[in-house]
Amino acid sequence: MDPISQGALGAALAQSGGDRNKIKAGTILGCFGGLAPDLDILIFSPTDPLLFLEFHRQFTHSLVFIPVGALLVALVMHHLVRRFLSLIDLRFRETYLFCLLGYATHGLLDACTSYGTQLLWPFTSERFAWNNISIIDPLFTLPVLGLAIIGVYRKNPWFGRAAFGWAICYLLFGVLQRDRAIAGGYELAALRGHEPIRLEAKPGFANLLLWKVVYETDDYFHVDGVRVGFENKKFPGDRALKLNLDIHFNWLDQGSQQARDIERFRWFSNNYLAIDPKNSNRIIDVRYSVVPNEVDALWAIDLDSKKSIEAHIDWIVLRNTDSAQTSRWWKMLTE
Repeated sequence: MDPISQGALGAALAQSGGDRNKIKAGTILGCFGGLAPDLDILIFSPTDPLLFLEFHRQFTHSLVFIPVGALLVALVMHHLVRRFLSLIDLRFRETYLFCLLGYATHGLLDACTSYGTQLLWPFTSERFAWNNISIIDPLFTLPVLGLAIIGVYRKNPWFGRAAFGWAICYLLFGVLQRDRAIAGGYELAALRGHEPIRLEAKPGFANLLLWKVVYETDDYFHVDGVRVGFENKKFPGDRALKLNLDIHFNWLDQGSQQARDIERFRWFSNNYLAIDPKNSNRIIDVRYSVVPNEVDALWAIDLDSKKSIEAHIDWIVLRNTDSAQTSRWWKMLTE
């Protein structure tokens, strides 16, 4: 999730485990512990555009790395926090506990989004995505942040506990909403006479009401919008042709770097790869779009038949949201 959410949740959990005299220290250390795993964004390569996809949400987000990551944060932060807060009696084991509580929230919260998190690295490279909250959701974040701030001001750990309780309840509500959206997606598929090979629902931007449903048939990915309120409202959408290398890129050398990069992108996207309807040399990840029932990907890779066998693909970011898209999204959310 976004850094504010991660820092706030880490701070809230650490705050809830501290005494009144060290609640500020616990909040600061928990916040930094909650933020630290995302330092993996510093792992990138100017020549390999997909390297960051392999390492973001990998070992720093793994469950087995939590004690190690927390220790690294504690080693950096202990003397800084003691000096900043003039807490001579803050022991290192307390610093470590606060950092541990904060760090432990990060990977699990990320796994609640649809991006994918390697919680069980190095035992498996599977990307866990429970799809029960958007990467940015103010209704989740603001209460957690507000309660954590009040907890510091009032020197009362119960505000941190309330913040963490709100987070758990909101995430569980997301599970309920996700399952209702999935049911709506199956209803749309049935109306078309389809039996999906697989079907998933992913939360729309910043809310748990409007969901994007993606399902797979033999030749296509179908995308629809489902608004889950007191009643489900469905917004039938577009479809995109599934990637078939033998048909769409029959010129591709299977031993080339571009072919290997496609497989890396396939792993990242959980094999939700389709041909961009607007560009036959572009492979898109159909899981994400601004408007839920549209095939308008947020990122993609471009292939080039003229590249050498050692050359990488081109990574393309397509986040060019315009007012018309925003208007369509808002209308689906509110009408």
